[in-house]
Amino acid sequence: MAASKSGGKITYFVVASCVMAAMGGVIFGYDIGVSGGVMSMGPFLERFFPKVYKLQEEDRIRRSHNNKNHYCLFNSQLLTSFTSSLYVSGFIATLLASSVTRSWGRKPSIFLGGVAFLAGSALGGSAQNVAMLIIARLLLGVGVGFANQSVPLYLSEMAPARYRGAISNGFQLCIGIGFLTANFTNYETQKIKEGYGWRISLATAAVPASILTLGSLFLPETPNSLIQTTGDVHKAELMLRRIRGTNNVQDELADLVEASSESNSNARHGFLNLLQTRYRPELAMAFAIPFFQQVTGINVVAFYAPVLFRTVGFGESGSLMSTLVSGIVGTASTFLSMLVVDRIGRKTLFLLGGLQMLASQVIIGVIIMVAEVRDGVIGERYGYAVVVLVCVYVAGFGWSWGPLGWLVPSEIFPLEIRSAAQSVTVAVSFVFTFAVAQSVPPMLCKFQAGIFFFYGGWVAVMTVAVQLFLPETKNVPIEKVAGLWEKHWFWGKLTRKRDCQGTTSISS
Repeated sequence: MAASKSGGKITYFVVASCVMAAMGGVIFGYDIGVSGGVMSMGPFLERFFPKVYKLQEEDRIRRSHNNKNHYCLFNSQLLTSFTSSLYVSGFIATLLASSVTRSWGRKPSIFLGGVAFLAGSALGGSAQNVAMLIIARLLLGVGVGFANQSVPLYLSEMAPARYRGAISNGFQLCIGIGFLTANFTNYETQKIKEGYGWRISLATAAVPASILTLGSLFLPETPNSLIQTTGDVHKAELMLRRIRGTNNVQDELADLVEASSESNSNARHGFLNLLQTRYRPELAMAFAIPFFQQVTGINVVAFYAPVLFRTVGFGESGSLMSTLVSGIVGTASTFLSMLVVDRIGRKTLFLLGGLQMLASQVIIGVIIMVAEVRDGVIGERYGYAVVVLVCVYVAGFGWSWGPLGWLVPSEIFPLEIRSAAQSVTVAVSFVFTFAVAQSVPPMLCKFQAGIFFFYGGWVAVMTVAVQLFLPETKNVPIEKVAGLWEKHWFWGKLTRKRDCQGTTSISS
């Protein structure tokens, strides 16, 4: 490939386009926050899951009289299945989104994601029975599947190379903003005495979905997608000039044209391209990164936080207040990641965040093992320590595996496999999110403190694996990242065929 410069500046046009597209992260984050919140609302459980509501009320009474393991209170497969149904439809949708994104562009996929999520939020807010709720969750899953597949690609392709990390991390920042918004909404709506607060919480998801849907109609298509879908090099060049703020785009345009030529030669093979030996590194990362992101233990910490915060006096609303506090910490740390990721690199953040999460999990596990337990909760002095450690852990995730779990996959795939590989990444994420959501409650019930050591072990493994097997992509133009695999100590021997097919390694 022609040597490509990482020049260009951040233009208002790029900022406006990426902010609008990143609303796809807001709808995902809002759904994560709102689903757990409404399931803690008595009127919601009483209306749709009366048996579960009755059992939980009985458990609360029993817990007030003995030291019963109250973490088993949340061991309800019915409720977790309701929540996880989104990931089933999301898994299917993201695989279908690959064809749409490749054949028609990133913009149509973003639009379809917004429409599906808008329909799901409307149906969920007006649900009269469990069937309507489940259908609503399935529609939400379709929306999230399309958005999560297309938005990270859009952000990576629109961003100049030297700012790609910051702009792409905006997706995780928007997830955090959506999560915070949902929990603020839940915190206020649970105060409504008439008991319909859950409807407001679910229906409010239509606000970011409407913004995404309408905004996508005005989004420009990425230059990469223009060449891939239309072959119009002149139109792509004009778009490049506009988004880079300079007329000197010939090097980057040459890279895009060459990448598109390779993409078109394999256009009919779709997902089968990923099975080729020369794409083995990308395929491995398409599976490993989303898997590792889900086994960091973030869902366990998020689950424990409400209980731990109640031990230090947050009262009956402690479960919702705790998610606000940890959400604020996580969002702030993601914003910090945006500021430094293109300066210190991805692997440095992976290392620092991994060590921080590992230490926090181990110490939390030790404290829970040795802490004095009364009436099913740990002592107050231990509770304060654990609350601080939870925030330390969330901060570590917020500037490492949270944003980088979306950034890195969106930038390491060559154009010819980018859409399919991103679909695999999101699909794997949905599969293991579903698996973790189903397994965490019974594991908490049975292992308690041991679950922190379990996930801490995975954090140790992933931290070492990233340092050994992931090349640094800081400031590398997106269509030149393929050359990094060829120079890698381990993956290089598997990617030599690229040299025979016209792809030149990037210069040192």
